[in-house]
Amino acid sequence: MRSRKLTFPSSAGQQLAAILDLPEDEQPIATALFAHCFTCGKSLKVAVHIARALCREKIAVLRFDFAGLGESEGDFAESNFSSNVSDLLSAARYLEQEHMAPALLIGHSLGGAAVLRAAGEIPSVRAVATLAAPFDPAHLLEQLGAQRETIERLGAAEVDLAGRPFVIKQQLLADLQAQHPEAVIKGLKKALLVLHSPRDQMVGIENAAQIYRAAMHPKSFISLDRADHLLSNAADAGYAGQMIATWACRYLEVTPAPGIEQAVTDNRVTVRTSSEGFFTEMFANGHPLVADEPVADGGTNLGPTPYDYLLAALGACTSMTVQMYARRKGWPLETALVRLRHQKIHAEDCQSCETADGKIDQFERELALHGPLSEEQRQKLLEIAGKCPVHKTLHGEVEVLTTLGKLETQ
Repeated sequence: MRSRKLTFPSSAGQQLAAILDLPEDEQPIATALFAHCFTCGKSLKVAVHIARALCREKIAVLRFDFAGLGESEGDFAESNFSSNVSDLLSAARYLEQEHMAPALLIGHSLGGAAVLRAAGEIPSVRAVATLAAPFDPAHLLEQLGAQRETIERLGAAEVDLAGRPFVIKQQLLADLQAQHPEAVIKGLKKALLVLHSPRDQMVGIENAAQIYRAAMHPKSFISLDRADHLLSNAADAGYAGQMIATWACRYLEVTPAPGIEQAVTDNRVTVRTSSEGFFTEMFANGHPLVADEPVADGGTNLGPTPYDYLLAALGACTSMTVQMYARRKGWPLETALVRLRHQKIHAEDCQSCETADGKIDQFERELALHGPLSEEQRQKLLEIAGKCPVHKTLHGEVEVLTTLGKLETQ
């Protein structure tokens, strides 16, 4: 995905810092709005992983810092749950005016409670997903511990939250207690996905049950099993993102604009690898793909390797070519199955190779033809397999031209 830093005004006149994540070289078919947890920020790992998963489905994501947090203006001590909801509405207005009105809201922890509250005031929203969200925003009061009494007595106190000091005022406590979550959730009238871990020590799984019971259909629940509250493990965050992206596409009911299939820049394959590991995002003719390397080679094994794709290209081209030939001839080929393997071998071990020194690439290809074919037909299809375009490319003279291109900055 490609990311762009921006700011937009809140209803209180503060400039809120945001990041707009967009599909690589693609026109987004929908936009999502992400709300982070209490005292967190837009760059939380779970937010990044979810944005990546959605961008692979051509869904753009706006994630931002609530007022008084991260790079946004404002005084955190003066903010509360209602002001967070107001910030979400401001973000939705910005998207509608400058890009595309949000069709999906995603909220983590208290951000989940905020998107449930805000959804009813954003007409464009068709679906809502919550991650580790409390049923009642007032659940946050439990994190204040003994400091809650001090806040109520003195009107304000400094509280340590996740290792950082924050000033909490009485007005936040009063605002949290004034919410009516059951009525809000029951009147949602949007598709709802609840994701929660049974091991969440900060917001118990019973909160997910309460949200689910209060909501009307359509509603779904996904257990995050081994995940912690912050989904700090990349695999857990990535899984959550994939589930949200897959689920959301069912409810967004987006219709691609005419000619969107040709919107890929020059119809190129686009590939992006970040500075962390080798996880790589790709778009090929508008289709999202991922690549990676095994853990032993410094990767995270979240996708096929580049050589896996090379084998897949040869295999796909082979099976398509023999199937095309059989159809043209009217032969009863039901299925063409190709199994492939790649390895490096010493040139001297290759009897048919012109190269005599060093190592060469060896591709092993096994072709299984299913159907009542004659032996003569099978042998002819075996011959045709060697004439597929990718096979010819691998055996032909190839020129790769590489130039430096302009990369969009944040």
